[in-house]
Amino acid sequence: MPRRGVGCGALLLLPALLVSWAACQAPPVPAAEPPWDGADVHVERRFVPERLPRAVRRGDFVRYHYLGSFPDGTRFDSSYDRGSTFNVFVGKGQLIAGMDKALVGMCVNERRFVKIPPKLAYGSEGVSGVIPPNAVLHFDVLLIDLWNSEDEVQVETYFKPEKCTRRVQVSDFVRYHYNGTFLDGTLFDSSHNRMRTYDTYVGIGWLIPGMDQGLLGMCIGEKRIITIPPFLAYGEEGDGKEIPGQASLVFDVVLLDLHNPKDGITIENQLVPESCERRTQTGDFIRYHYNGTLLDGTLFDSSYSRNRTYDTYVGKGYVIAGMDEGLLGVCTGERRRIIIPPHLGYGEEGRGKIPGSAVLVFDIHVADFHNPSDSVSITVNYKPSNCSLLSKKGDYLKYHYNASLLGWHSASLDTQSWQDLQHSSGSGQVVIGMDMGLQDMCVGERRTVVIPPHLGYGEDGVEGEVPGSAVLVFDIELLELVSGLPEGYMFVWNGEVSPNLFEEIDQNHDGEVLLEEFSEYIQAQVDSGKGKLAPGFDFEKIVKNMFTNQDRDGNGKVTAEEFKLKDQEAKEGHDEL
Repeated sequence: MPRRGVGCGALLLLPALLVSWAACQAPPVPAAEPPWDGADVHVERRFVPERLPRAVRRGDFVRYHYLGSFPDGTRFDSSYDRGSTFNVFVGKGQLIAGMDKALVGMCVNERRFVKIPPKLAYGSEGVSGVIPPNAVLHFDVLLIDLWNSEDEVQVETYFKPEKCTRRVQVSDFVRYHYNGTFLDGTLFDSSHNRMRTYDTYVGIGWLIPGMDQGLLGMCIGEKRIITIPPFLAYGEEGDGKEIPGQASLVFDVVLLDLHNPKDGITIENQLVPESCERRTQTGDFIRYHYNGTLLDGTLFDSSYSRNRTYDTYVGKGYVIAGMDEGLLGVCTGERRRIIIPPHLGYGEEGRGKIPGSAVLVFDIHVADFHNPSDSVSITVNYKPSNCSLLSKKGDYLKYHYNASLLGWHSASLDTQSWQDLQHSSGSGQVVIGMDMGLQDMCVGERRTVVIPPHLGYGEDGVEGEVPGSAVLVFDIELLELVSGLPEGYMFVWNGEVSPNLFEEIDQNHDGEVLLEEFSEYIQAQVDSGKGKLAPGFDFEKIVKNMFTNQDRDGNGKVTAEEFKLKDQEAKEGHDEL
């Protein structure tokens, strides 16, 4: 509500107005009345509202409509014809004596039929051209408004939330809905009809004085009736539009939002894991779920509804300033509420379902976070006393594991029961981080390996199994270790190499070795223990690869000229073809 403009109100008009005022009593059921003797004012109460707590007293200011007629029904005056109420103080000689007397005790919306004898009207003189001498006057009166110069703003709260952590103070910025009516219930304005809250500062003169007073002390979600006398509203002139001069105003208000331009973010920790070895810092990458609401609880967004975490960097401007700040210092698995004032959110303009100048509430649950510079983290849970043989690249391993996502104990990548996996370390059969996590491990050892996404499944993840940018956790127990071959070797000899190796392979002595001959020979060497293939690989693929290395012209045959050892390259006294 701008100064001297329209504003404020709420959802439901209550019948109670100013409880401190004198009550207006409905008349008893009349008995048969004797004929009027014309000696005094005669009042017939034709309609009295059931619940209106204030009645006219001498000294009150009233606004009313009337029809004035003579006993024969001839009309001599009407406020309706002028399109304006009659506005006057009661009991101060501004009215004829009979009307001063007839108005006392009336309620707003009450209708009275009044007969006034000449001595209490215009007497023996009358009013030239309008009221003849000694005329009896009849008035049909409807009271629209009343107030007193001693009145103050009246506030009646009819709903207050159980939790009220903050109340409106001077210089706060508020967003509220309202219905604005006159005392007789006539609606003159409503923010609900415009489907937009009224947004303003409180207590700095942006509102009419009565509304500035009436909003103070309100809680988010509170509903109250604010009744304002005209001298604290639009006064004698009105607003020049819907609100006439000297009108009392009634605003039914519900407060939706509240903040102060000096506010920072507010953090409410809801759940902090007992074990929190690391907290987010600027530059970390975080995955979290959230529900985003306005202060009144209206949901505007949720990652849960999309069934996908929100993934972003922290402290680098990828999210609104308040969220950038609120995401610092959290643990994996932590739940917290972050309350963000609009100047650290979406400002005066808002965005999408978020209105302008809205305070935002985010309830977040941290799935995991990492830093792009992170490496694999290894925690040894158990190591046997005899732990001399350690795994290295190329070794063949058999192990149990549980795979899960960091921070989500219920999210297992495979199953909660142990799974067996067999592969050669460093062979590329698993993600890089797992290869790193299996190094220098002995049989019987148990360890936990935490793998950041850039050493796991990256930004894409594995559809239906591993989310993008997820930190992985593997609980591992090494069951078996078969030493592999030196790096770059697929086959080595366990003993001395025959000086006539080509002739031994070329069993038909035709000077050419085919793949079948080569394969049979290598199989025989492995079976007899004279040679060893790299463990964990397919035999046929290894042999074919070895044969292709020797078949230098690619014609499918190896000649004596093509056949040679690896330049006598030695590793632990063994040579490879």
